[in-house]
Amino acid sequence: MTRLHVHPEKHLVARIGWLRAAVLGANDGIVSTASLIVGVAAASASSASVLITGIAGLVAGAMSMAAGEYVSVSSQSDTEQADLAREQKELVSQPAFEREELAQIYVKRGLDLGLAHQVADQLMAKDALGAHAHDELGISEITTARPIQAALTSAATFAVGAALPLAMVLIAPQSALVPVVSIASLAFLALLGAIGAQAGGANVWKATFRVTFWGALAMALTAGIGAVVGTSI
Repeated sequence: MTRLHVHPEKHLVARIGWLRAAVLGANDGIVSTASLIVGVAAASASSASVLITGIAGLVAGAMSMAAGEYVSVSSQSDTEQADLAREQKELVSQPAFEREELAQIYVKRGLDLGLAHQVADQLMAKDALGAHAHDELGISEITTARPIQAALTSAATFAVGAALPLAMVLIAPQSALVPVVSIASLAFLALLGAIGAQAGGANVWKATFRVTFWGALAMALTAGIGAVVGTSI
């Protein structure tokens, strides 16, 4: 008899929590800071003013991303915990109903009723709450909300992303600040899109075009506003 060797598989979906926060943070860092710099520079502001604006944008943006991610993911976590608490009470007060509810989930997935009951019985005997959390509520180790991880990841990657266009302010001459920051930031965005897609197993070209297009649009709009405001002051 041939023995099958089972090798553990590494699924990219396990990265979805931190990857989403990392890509979002870095993308926002590049786009918002570059847009601020381009908008202020287009208004004919001094290099010092542009630099101060960029630094303020980096600090404020990183803190805003951290707070926003923490609050939103904490809300998700609170909802998950409330659902789990309610499910735990129902398992104690009406175990037969919960068993049938779990079995019907497996029937809808293709098992016959007898086998579905056997599966439900075995899973509930080992970890009733875990079985219902996974199959009824859709809560798993991969999807569980992690507020602190999301907040720290978003803040750190925002700061890194924002530092890239900010560095261009120190390198580029004031007369070429707008085109240098714009082109460099679009290149950073394209690279970010490619890295994020590669890490998540997605289409690289599609992800690269998506982040570059929206970044270019944001910078174009702020540059136009800066130019109009600059000429009217």
